[in-house]
Amino acid sequence: MYKPYKVPVTRVFPDIKVPQPRISKVVLLLVRLLVRLYLFLLFGVVKVLHQGDSLYEAFRRALAGESRCIIAFRHPNGGEPQILGWFFLFKLKALAAKKGIRFARKPHALFVYGYEVVRWGGRPARLVMPNVGAMPIHHSKMDSQGMARIYKAITEGTYPVALAPEGQVSYTTDSIPRLEPGAVRIGFHAAQQLADKNINCPVEILPVSIHFQFGWVGKLSMERLLRKIEKYCGFSGKAEGKHPIEERLRKCRDYILKMNEDRYCIKSDDSLSFNERLERVVNAAVENAERMLGIKNEGDFFARLYKIRQVCWDRIFLPSLDNINNMSRVERGIKDIAAGEAWHIARHQELADFGWYFRHPVPTEDSPLHSKVEYVQNLWDFANRTMGGAISGRKNILIRKVIIQSGPVVNLSRRLPEYKENKKAAINESLSELEKAYLYCINEANKSLVKLD
Repeated sequence: MYKPYKVPVTRVFPDIKVPQPRISKVVLLLVRLLVRLYLFLLFGVVKVLHQGDSLYEAFRRALAGESRCIIAFRHPNGGEPQILGWFFLFKLKALAAKKGIRFARKPHALFVYGYEVVRWGGRPARLVMPNVGAMPIHHSKMDSQGMARIYKAITEGTYPVALAPEGQVSYTTDSIPRLEPGAVRIGFHAAQQLADKNINCPVEILPVSIHFQFGWVGKLSMERLLRKIEKYCGFSGKAEGKHPIEERLRKCRDYILKMNEDRYCIKSDDSLSFNERLERVVNAAVENAERMLGIKNEGDFFARLYKIRQVCWDRIFLPSLDNINNMSRVERGIKDIAAGEAWHIARHQELADFGWYFRHPVPTEDSPLHSKVEYVQNLWDFANRTMGGAISGRKNILIRKVIIQSGPVVNLSRRLPEYKENKKAAINESLSELEKAYLYCINEANKSLVKLD
């Protein structure tokens, strides 16, 4: 029997006030007690491994005040901040000691996150994030206070600052779909601030990539999820499981794409590739959301996407509203309708967001298990977003081991003369160096995954 999605937003809410970031010993104790269990229940993480001595040395320098460190972590699956946060707090010191490295203080990192996290993350996120020093920032509107807080944490703080240069979840581990220049710009600006104060302290970007190894439990979970996707697409049956996995994945993928083409009144064209057809769907979804919100088509694709997301959230959580009870019944009714409409409009944005990234080739029988698992997870996301879901509906496959791979640091202070002469060129060159470091991390981690398998 079909069960329709429950619409979670039918009324407006006052905006969520996030307290100033601080480090609470009580909350850190709760994190220590509960996060390991949380990681196991949510991701099935059994063991966390680390590779690459650059992470130990970068932390040692930063905690000793010899450098300022920006941890640039890849963000393909959604759980990276939780895993890294736990690892830095409770595992890094002991592992570094085995290498003969001692830290000046207990390791910790201050994560940068979007304001929307405390909106959809609920009470746990609102309790934990501000009390472990995490710093909120807006993606699509001016946030001078948030940026000043980040710069101060880098130039004057005692801990590394962690952020994701991909800007958001990127849904693919073995490739780098895009890097936003924000992390490098922040690093250069912080390096310039230090230089202006005659403080000889280099600003370094430490690339970190996280990779998952799956065992037989993960393989069974993947098969179960694929059967669920087939059922949702109307292909369920014992005969389906006998076909090669590539055929099964392609069949479901093409069916979901066709449903989206029909949804946006796009005529299917078999002469186009899957990626070309998907691009037309993604563009139609963005245009549809902009039209419904009454906003202009301005900027590049991601600027438009972030703006849609921001406008929708601001219609659900009113930024200027402190006391919802001060509204008249009529005004409240109008705002409630607008909030419900915004939630529905955001379904188009969620589809466009995921669809832009869903362009990897279909794995074959010979593909590594982690590639198959990731694709099945993403195929579920494709179906889920088509039906009105969001990243909160992503299905996690139980992980056997996590590999945290660090790469060579990118020293931005050394490039300050180039930055002063040509900012754009210096940022692009540094981004290119960061991308090369990520590719190194991916190659090294995949070598280890092959050995573990």
